[in-house]
Amino acid sequence: MNVAITGGHVVPVAGTPIEGGTVLVQDGRIVAVGAAVPVPDGVPVVDATGKWVLPGFVEAHGHLGVHEEGEGWAGQDTNEMTDPNGARLRALDAVNPADPGFADALSGGVTSVVIKPGSGNVIGGRTVAVKCWGRTVDEMVVREPVSVKSALGENPKRVYGDQKKLPSTRQGVAAVIRDAFTKAQDYVARRDAAEGGPFERDNTLETLARVLSGELPWCQHCHRADDIATALRLADEFGYRLIVNHGTEGHLIADLLADKNIPVVVGPLFTTRSKVELRHRTLRTPGVLARAGVEIAITTDHPVVPIHFLVHQATLAMKEGLDRTTALESITTNPARMMGLADRVGSLTPGLDGDVVIWSGDPLDVLSRAERVYIEGREVYRHENGEPVVANPYYVEP
Repeated sequence: MNVAITGGHVVPVAGTPIEGGTVLVQDGRIVAVGAAVPVPDGVPVVDATGKWVLPGFVEAHGHLGVHEEGEGWAGQDTNEMTDPNGARLRALDAVNPADPGFADALSGGVTSVVIKPGSGNVIGGRTVAVKCWGRTVDEMVVREPVSVKSALGENPKRVYGDQKKLPSTRQGVAAVIRDAFTKAQDYVARRDAAEGGPFERDNTLETLARVLSGELPWCQHCHRADDIATALRLADEFGYRLIVNHGTEGHLIADLLADKNIPVVVGPLFTTRSKVELRHRTLRTPGVLARAGVEIAITTDHPVVPIHFLVHQATLAMKEGLDRTTALESITTNPARMMGLADRVGSLTPGLDGDVVIWSGDPLDVLSRAERVYIEGREVYRHENGEPVVANPYYVEP
């Protein structure tokens, strides 16, 4: 799809803002961003004078489509809580594009989301990055798998402790992870020894082998500082790439995270302190981590916090000490880079997907709204006459 968005205050995020700039998208990709971009004949022109133009936001940790809204049990596919090691599970297989959360995402300027299994299992499964518009998840995929989800702390010990099964303590949770990677190491040794000959494959261990090789990062759900320390310990022991998810008490050990160069997906921030792990939750955490030198992304953990509030979380984190530049990066370039998606999304850069949002004003002002949203150059959302209009992905032009 082709479009030229002209005359707006263009904020590429990965570059200097351009007053009266143009973003040119052809065949679904950004081909030019600048103050004097010639528009080829036949390319539709959208006048964004007086508006702000930004890349689509990237949600680094959500459950869109697997934890559907308004569906109850029928739409709840977040956790396969029958085996603490669900490494073979794929979020891809449970995503329903008809979840209304996808339309909400567009209304908040979110065009890409990394969908993850839940935190009921110690090892939840493979994550997938998708665009927030499409008929089938296969059409929406940006990359699969993106990472492997794992959980420490209260959730898995509650789920399996209630069943009187391993794990019922933090010791047990760590042991499940350690045992899984030990088996994966042995599996890799046997696979290598087979030298391409007959070999009994195991989907669970194949996934963990990709973590051990460094191909896939390990997205570790952990809130308390002691659980974050366990995440660091296990990552050091097995040598995998760690991304801390939630990091509620990350501000208490920000220097340790910075020293080890561990990125943190922070949030959700708009919640009550509903369990022990959250008793130190604060909007100051993103700013403390960033000032310590930790790369951060901000998450809604949708549907814990509605996904269209992603930018508002960044705004309130900024109010509590996060600098403006990092606030925007935390929902664009940072999550894209953390999740290995920076070659596709996260900024207005030539070569990337044409995911562009026209805002009525500064998106970090809570009164601004996303007025038009483009995914790969196709207009998929518009707000006009006080009403949102989402393009129907099932409509095929005659």
